[in-house]
Amino acid sequence: MQLKDRIKQARKHAKLSQKELADKIGITQPSLSELETGKSQSTSYIASIARACGVDAFWLESGQDKMVNPSTMVKTAESQGRYHHNNQEENTTDPQLLTHPEMLPIEAWDDNTPLDDDETEVPFLKEVELAAGSGKFAITESHTRTKLRFGKSTLRNKGINPNKIVCVTVKGNSMEPVILDGSTVGVDTENTAIVDGKIYAIAIDDELLRVKLLYRLANGHVRVRSYNRDEYEDETYDLKDIKVIGRVFWYSVLL
Repeated sequence: MQLKDRIKQARKHAKLSQKELADKIGITQPSLSELETGKSQSTSYIASIARACGVDAFWLESGQDKMVNPSTMVKTAESQGRYHHNNQEENTTDPQLLTHPEMLPIEAWDDNTPLDDDETEVPFLKEVELAAGSGKFAITESHTRTKLRFGKSTLRNKGINPNKIVCVTVKGNSMEPVILDGSTVGVDTENTAIVDGKIYAIAIDDELLRVKLLYRLANGHVRVRSYNRDEYEDETYDLKDIKVIGRVFWYSVLL
């Protein structure tokens, strides 16, 4: 299935006409029609289309993973006055919530709000940045009290150990339109085995921290790829020169 087909499938999934979706993302209906017919290959609106249709942006861009994954709702408030999507109950019977996770109720909470039974907290290292690009060197980690909240059942379904998660901020535009500049990513530091086409946090020469797509090559080499291939060419490194910090299993961004 090509990108044009996934865009059309996402729109039909959301039960939107071309004009309705175009209005939601701020383009004209003819422009959306060109995306759905393949006349336009622009990826500038992938994140907006995914959000409007309630589908996964990574799936829409690459065709990998599931079109809809409602179990990935996460509480992302980091200080008083922020908001989060309330975790969805696994036995929900509301079909709209299953197909449109962006419709889940919003609940306010702050640092003093007790954890729910199905919640766990993971460290958010605000002083560590992963470069989605080049030239952004790691800032030394410091002890932080800032936490993000995840549903235990969500992590359990993904086979992720909560004690092996860190969340960090991504800087740069090389992973756009899927992971935007300023996004927060969740990294499973226990999952370091390279699976072709998956997203990883990596350290190159023990200095430069990046978040990239990885592909194993022959002779012990690794291809490092960005989503924004118009501006960033593929790079190839010897495996021994790359430290895989962990696999990115979640990301969050405000459009």
